[in-house]
Amino acid sequence: MKPIAQAHAFPSIAQLLLAVFASAALQYPLAAKADEISDGKAAFSTCAGCHTVTDSNRLGPHLNGIIGRKAGSVPGFNYSRAMKDSNIVWDTTTLEQYLKDPQKTVPGNRMPFAGLQDEKKRDAIAAYLASLK
Repeated sequence: MKPIAQAHAFPSIAQLLLAVFASAALQYPLAAKADEISDGKAAFSTCAGCHTVTDSNRLGPHLNGIIGRKAGSVPGFNYSRAMKDSNIVWDTTTLEQYLKDPQKTVPGNRMPFAGLQDEKKRDAIAAYLASLK
């Protein structure tokens, strides 16, 4: 009969493999999210002609800190009545809907953009903007 200390001294192959796969699974979402944010930063170039991610406005309002902000609320920006009255608080879902079809999401808004049909790019832009605090 083996002493108890010896029986459990070393992990089994199955335990080692489980630990390796669990570690990889925990790291993958972080790497995937980092890639999505990087892709979003690149895709944001479509928006950068009118918007910044600093605290300065251009033709459109700045988008720094947009997640959690009420639509139409950046001080000093002249929003349409439709945007001011939309009652949207931006999160990644509402932002993705707006990027897909701005006029459907907020009828009467003044953004001259037909929409972004590429779901992967919309998701990436939303992830990028969400990463800016």
